[in-house]
Amino acid sequence: MPNSNASAIALTLSCLIVAASAASFYDEMDITFGGQRAKILNRGQDLSLSLDQYSGSGFQSKNEYLFGRFDMELKLVSGNSAGTVTTFYLSSQGAGHDEIDFEFLGNSSGNPYTIHTNVYAQGKGDKEQQFHLWFDPTAAFHTYTIVWNAQRIIFLIDNIPVRVFNNHEAAGVPFPKSQPMRVYASLWNADDWATQGGRVKTDWTNAPFTASYRKFSANANILGPNSKSTSSVNENQVWSTQGLDAAGRNRIRWVQTKHMIYNYCSDYKRFPNGLPVECSRSRFL
Repeated sequence: MPNSNASAIALTLSCLIVAASAASFYDEMDITFGGQRAKILNRGQDLSLSLDQYSGSGFQSKNEYLFGRFDMELKLVSGNSAGTVTTFYLSSQGAGHDEIDFEFLGNSSGNPYTIHTNVYAQGKGDKEQQFHLWFDPTAAFHTYTIVWNAQRIIFLIDNIPVRVFNNHEAAGVPFPKSQPMRVYASLWNADDWATQGGRVKTDWTNAPFTASYRKFSANANILGPNSKSTSSVNENQVWSTQGLDAAGRNRIRWVQTKHMIYNYCSDYKRFPNGLPVECSRSRFL
């Protein structure tokens, strides 16, 4: 990063305010596309997104963040969800953007959802891991969490870690740490690739498809001088240094042994000239 940009980030950091929120979607989010397909319900406590053959829908956080813990409860599209993608992710904007992804790839009735995770830094991704869940994500709400600090990114489901992406900048691996990101969520049609590589298409006779969100919480550094602090320093310290303890390491081993279906660090065909550098440095990428 140029020195001028680094200085700007340093100055901005002095204005960061720690916040923890489980507030109204009216206060936290803006609808970004889809019109009435996105609905804030229950006096701001719930938000639903729908998809039909004309459009999907989505929302984004009003705030930008630089590190934090982000929790959202989701209930995914039920029934035949093939071709649909439901998302919950963080992203910056512009060329060389950073991004931390949860994407939920639908499937035909009776077949499992694919949980797709990825990390982009300075515009480069290609760090996918995919999982099948140990529960039905359409039957009830479950909590999906992104912990993002300067040392690592942790993906959790119902507080069970499923993936860790560590900071290996010392080995030349870009890591998202300088660009503020907003929270995004969307429901859209991706039947050219989402389900079995695009072989199973969206059945529009099942439309509209609906996914539900609730209990968004951001315990995070909000970018901007006018933010109000609703968190303690101690809460901040938990996520700012959070890693895996012994129990967490046991849980992630279980998830990755029993439920992982794709790991870029095992894809020798994709990387015939050698796996990415970080793949030899951390078991829990």
